[in-house]
Amino acid sequence: MSDAKRSAEPVRWGILGTASIALTKVIPAMRKSALARVEAIASRDIDKARKAANAQGIDRAYGSYEELLEDPAIEAVYIPLPNHLHVPWTIKAAHAGKHVLCEKPIATSAAEARQLLEVRRHTGRVIEEAFMVRTHPQWLEARRLARSGRIGDLRLVAGHFSYFRRDPHDVRSRLEFGGGALFDIGCYPITMSRWLFDEEPTEAIAMIERDPDMHIDRLLSAMLRFPSGQAAFTCAGQLVPFQRMEIFGTRGRIMIEIPFNAPPPPPTDRPCRIFVDDGSKVASAAAEVIEFPIVDQYTLQTDHFCRALRGDEDVPVTLEDSIANLEVIDALFRSAETHRWERPA
Repeated sequence: MSDAKRSAEPVRWGILGTASIALTKVIPAMRKSALARVEAIASRDIDKARKAANAQGIDRAYGSYEELLEDPAIEAVYIPLPNHLHVPWTIKAAHAGKHVLCEKPIATSAAEARQLLEVRRHTGRVIEEAFMVRTHPQWLEARRLARSGRIGDLRLVAGHFSYFRRDPHDVRSRLEFGGGALFDIGCYPITMSRWLFDEEPTEAIAMIERDPDMHIDRLLSAMLRFPSGQAAFTCAGQLVPFQRMEIFGTRGRIMIEIPFNAPPPPPTDRPCRIFVDDGSKVASAAAEVIEFPIVDQYTLQTDHFCRALRGDEDVPVTLEDSIANLEVIDALFRSAETHRWERPA
């Protein structure tokens, strides 16, 4: 097959697992992409795999992840497994010749993630962490505005992300599975702060409250010191649901109204908005509202990955970027224990 013809062919996907995010968000989004075709899904329970395949319109169902990786028709796999399984199955998939889009966090420590650099080098496979927010037009515009000087010099990125779930049977409630709020949602304000500043934090400090029974981090307040400014954020897994991110410069401010769970899917189904405010009037009365048509950020994520796999562009989130994000997370966990500023490795 010629390179041109191969580039035009949709990427043939397999899904390793039947997690909720795969069934409700990622697979439906992939099916909307002209660049992707979901052909197989696997579960350790063949009945669950068949049920998911029937519901999602997928041709083949497998009763083990190994069976799917042995399917010669599958080019790429999406991994929505519990956090502690991300690296082991990414390694197995890459050695089986599959490209990998893995849910965040791609690993439970920077040291664990570094194994994937050698795997990528040895196999030549594309490996990416699924930070879908990096592809959303509202974030691309917010970053462009921040870099254009519209808000002056960037000095502070601040935000909050929370939801309430206290279920001991949920994988996010299992400490040994890499559960807790920081891995689940705190990784978002970290990656977006680093992306906006386009530099790495030199120090990090955190205060963590843990669930008294499950011992996962359920509430975290953190600060990051960058060469050019600061980032501050809170995240929680047992708090009223809310999310907001703000970007502060010396002459203005950008607020992202729905920064992470941008619609669709439900519960919201309306255009995203960002607010650009020069501070000249109280209560944001002078803010310009920029509205973005509804897009599916998981479809955009799929499109970017497929084009990278075909060699048409680079992945939005490199392994090196993912490792740097985990180095910050490692430092925050250390800081919560030492009660001191900690340097990312």
